[in-house]
Amino acid sequence: MENPQTDPNMSSRHDCFSGDNKLATNKALTSSVDDNPRATKLEHNSYTVGWVCALPKEQTAATAMLDEIHPHLPKPASDLNTYTLGCIGRHNIVIACLPKGQYGTNSASAVATRMVGTFPSIKVGLLVGIGGGIPPKVRLGDVVIGTPVGQCSGVVQWDLGKAEAEGGFKRTGVLNNPPTALLTALTKLETMHEMSGPKIYQYLDDMGQKWPRLMPKYTRCDSLVDPLSGSDNCARESQHGEGHVHYGLIASGNQVIKDAHFRDNLNKSLGGNVLCVEMEAAGLMNNFPCVVIRGICDYADSDKTKAWQEYAAAVAAAYAKELLEYVQPSDVDGERPVKDMLGDVELRQKRRT
Repeated sequence: MENPQTDPNMSSRHDCFSGDNKLATNKALTSSVDDNPRATKLEHNSYTVGWVCALPKEQTAATAMLDEIHPHLPKPASDLNTYTLGCIGRHNIVIACLPKGQYGTNSASAVATRMVGTFPSIKVGLLVGIGGGIPPKVRLGDVVIGTPVGQCSGVVQWDLGKAEAEGGFKRTGVLNNPPTALLTALTKLETMHEMSGPKIYQYLDDMGQKWPRLMPKYTRCDSLVDPLSGSDNCARESQHGEGHVHYGLIASGNQVIKDAHFRDNLNKSLGGNVLCVEMEAAGLMNNFPCVVIRGICDYADSDKTKAWQEYAAAVAAAYAKELLEYVQPSDVDGERPVKDMLGDVELRQKRRT
């Protein structure tokens, strides 16, 4: 993810709508549930999938991908998160977004911890949104999924470690792998993509029909220009097929990267295997078992642009929706509740002290 502040050393990440339009959209989402007496209302224990976003535009894309939006449920006063509840296929899902203006690994960890406290049956997680791609392997509008590479879990925290002699830096700490239920589904989905292509763009069309106000930014790429190609992304798609899906290493850290030289050196230091950089994943992997899904909105260089952010958020959310089609509810049931895993972590920490 990237930070929306206007400071020259920070990347730009703003709301996708003006204040009035955003309020109208939120009212529409709320009324579609609260005014519908047939809307499904479940209990807290009915929700087994947690979906975390860092930006309002990522939350918009996630909400628009739900098959059904459920009514709100009460939460403890100590839980400062705001939730959107719904379902995709046979999975009941809790969506939460980081507080406005608060990004990075610590904020992501806090949101996820509060989520599993309120919804104790959550067993698997998704971290879905935008990220910076590493060219030439990855292009704007592509989707990157963090999956295990060698000894890495699929996500590496590049800014956690210790300084060594002569300016060296040794990375420390190990991040957990994504849940087995999700990794198994990823292998099946990758095969189906090879055979028949992704459903991402079908889901974007469905989004545009269901939520027409989102079409100009979230579902269309004809006006988006990729600075590395000199042509729009749609021209690339017509020549080489639709945007690509990549599986591999994601580098996560609390520092915004907007320098091509730094980006390339970071990639080199990690064996040249990095596909994407972002800011939240490292805060979740060890206490919120999840798959990280990133739509590519820039190249983590000085030419950062906001133009691709909504579209990138949408393709990432569409991939997440398709992934859930291949996740069997029985496999999710076989995973351990995240809340119990957090309890084990806290117990180990107490023993150390």
